[in-house]
Amino acid sequence: MLFFTLLLEVIWILAADGGQHWTYEGPHGQDHWPASYPDCGSNAQSPINIQTDSVTFDPELPTLQPHGYDQPGTEPLDLHNNGHTVQLSLPPTMYLEGFPRKYVAAQLHLHWGETGSLGGSEHQINSEATAAELHIVHYDSDSYGSLSEAAPMPQGLAVLGILIEVGETKNPAYEHILSHLHEIRNKDQKTSVPPFNVGELLPQRLDQFFRYNGSLTTPPCYQSVLWTVFNRKAQISMGQLEELQETLFSTEEEPSRPLVRNYRAPQPLNQRTVFTSFIQGDYTGLGNEMGNWGTPCQELRESLGTKGRIGGEAVSRTCLDWECFYP
Repeated sequence: MLFFTLLLEVIWILAADGGQHWTYEGPHGQDHWPASYPDCGSNAQSPINIQTDSVTFDPELPTLQPHGYDQPGTEPLDLHNNGHTVQLSLPPTMYLEGFPRKYVAAQLHLHWGETGSLGGSEHQINSEATAAELHIVHYDSDSYGSLSEAAPMPQGLAVLGILIEVGETKNPAYEHILSHLHEIRNKDQKTSVPPFNVGELLPQRLDQFFRYNGSLTTPPCYQSVLWTVFNRKAQISMGQLEELQETLFSTEEEPSRPLVRNYRAPQPLNQRTVFTSFIQGDYTGLGNEMGNWGTPCQELRESLGTKGRIGGEAVSRTCLDWECFYP
């Protein structure tokens, strides 16, 4: 068993960091990934474009509960430029509740665009990308002993996707990462980051999210990820975004190549269903019938019937945004 685990570790490292050379553009770019990594051409790939008029409301989705995010231990965290992204190691004291099994944190990393572009996220909502995206990667520790062992397995991983947009002020939580980028400008450079409250990287309203089955967004593209993409966005300043876009290089030495545009294009949804934990206030047909959010329950029942339909989906539950019930 130990040999098998070590073998998986080696396979994971080779696949992720150079078993085959891969890039986002050019002859080894994402259009060519399936030739070396067959899963990248399969039918349940990530990221996706989330169309809110096609999602399925699931009242049984429990709210995510991050544990240990506010106190990730006392040991420094490793920050690494791996040539594809900037990655921060996370301790196993961080884990998620809200899934059938326990998912322990392993690492987080970012995706972004280039200077002058506000696009850079991997997931999109209604065909709109944001400036960047944070991924926090967890693995099923009830079933597997490590990230590499869990990575190829069905629902072996759970990844949180946080869309990042530009705001007016500097975000101090993201500064814990961005302020150290100059120490790892070139590929394979590492530095240590003092532990900080990782929970402050998350957006408001963790109860509002989209959920679907997908894949890693980089080779080897294993279709093993239970994705949670939050509806609310985190914000960083324009200066912080430019720091992310302009500091790192994807090469170890000269000639230097800027580490930019490290995001994969949205992949076909195919036959998958995207579930949502919440009812959005602007679904087609609801706003005109409601008039405003203060409509009494009786009026709401009369306008929508005993089975309301939100975005084409029947609703039979205590409303998330109104104090009323559909029997």
